[in-house]
Amino acid sequence: MAKRSVLGLFLDVDVVADTLDALKAEGYTTEEYDVLTGTPYPEGTFGEAESVHKLFRWPLLGAACGFIVAIMLTTGTQLAYPLVTGGKPILSIPPITIITYEGTMLGAILFTIIGIIWESRLPRIFMGAYDTRITEGYIGVTVTTEEGRIARAEEVLRGSGAEDITRGWEND
Repeated sequence: MAKRSVLGLFLDVDVVADTLDALKAEGYTTEEYDVLTGTPYPEGTFGEAESVHKLFRWPLLGAACGFIVAIMLTTGTQLAYPLVTGGKPILSIPPITIITYEGTMLGAILFTIIGIIWESRLPRIFMGAYDTRITEGYIGVTVTTEEGRIARAEEVLRGSGAEDITRGWEND
């Protein structure tokens, strides 16, 4: 099912806060609308809900994957080429710990980068309507909801004083 997305562009911070209040009064949930801005306003400036991120999970997952791959790589290599040197054991702990540490860190770093890209919604396919004027100082309020409710969202945005309205599509 396709969802419809509409973006209202504003210049005043207070008007955006009033717009969010109007959207809440019309029955739109905090998952249906979002504030887009190029200016780093503090969390809650517009009265929006605090954003929840799950970035902390990505390094943990990456560290676990890196640890497993490093253990498999070191033990697999030592077992595939069983070269006994000076009567020492084939599976030697000191080299395994060094490579395992490096593999764990590498996995954590790579997965953190992937997590940042994912949590930042950088692939634009996850966003609905967008306008480049947001980077020029405008504040955008985007509403993504079912097609039947999008006309009312446009009315609320216009009634709140939106400078311009942009439409977009988001696939489910």
